[in-house]
Amino acid sequence: MDLELGNKVAIVTGSSRGIGKYIAKRLAAEGCRITICARGGERLRETAAELEKEGASVLALEADLAEKDVPQEIVDRTVEQFGQLDILVSNVGGNRRKPFEDTTDDDWENVLDLNLRAHVRSGRAVAPHMKAAGGGAILFVASIFGREAGGAGLSIYNATKSALISTAKIMALELAPAGIRVNSIAPGSIRFPGGSWDRRVREQPEQMKAFVAENLPVGRFGKAEEVADVAAFLVSERASLVTGACLNVDGGQSRSLI
Repeated sequence: MDLELGNKVAIVTGSSRGIGKYIAKRLAAEGCRITICARGGERLRETAAELEKEGASVLALEADLAEKDVPQEIVDRTVEQFGQLDILVSNVGGNRRKPFEDTTDDDWENVLDLNLRAHVRSGRAVAPHMKAAGGGAILFVASIFGREAGGAGLSIYNATKSALISTAKIMALELAPAGIRVNSIAPGSIRFPGGSWDRRVREQPEQMKAFVAENLPVGRFGKAEEVADVAAFLVSERASLVTGACLNVDGGQSRSLI
């Protein structure tokens, strides 16, 4: 299926590693010109080099999306570089896992900045450009634990991911008349090199075998490439009737009925 993404311009945040990196690679393979951004400069440059080696046109910006003015700066730099902006994949995120009573205001502020405010600011920054162009696509990377309980120690993570999914839904309603589609995806347990699941599998192989058997009906961890494929479809015109949706990408891991 041709996703008709050739010559589109996309921003992918949190894209020097993991799911964000694989989404950037997938969009670039479809012909998008890409802005990637992350806090780690060395890893960001390595990812940019990989994309350029594959023929992509890339703008790499070392930036902390948790800082208030950074999302707007990234959007401005992207439009200056490429002359347009068609797609935002807002992937940046983080967590501070601990019992609720041990969480501090600083914990909440830190994760709120990464998991919600950065996405809100990015969405606000891209919307005027997409409106002027007659449309666009925004995709927020949430989690299955934004749709259902994630368990003890995840009060901040659950709250922020739920809020992100809710925000995407209301944005979709408001921006639909301007031709802008807004969706979210909810990955489950995804394993990629250097990620937390990859580390656990190497350090605790027997425990992770038990985890897979108990929690993952497909019998394995998900791959970042599989999330990227879904993301690329949702930001393409092949998904032209899909807006306000949150799609699980989890191999049946989640238990929610909706």
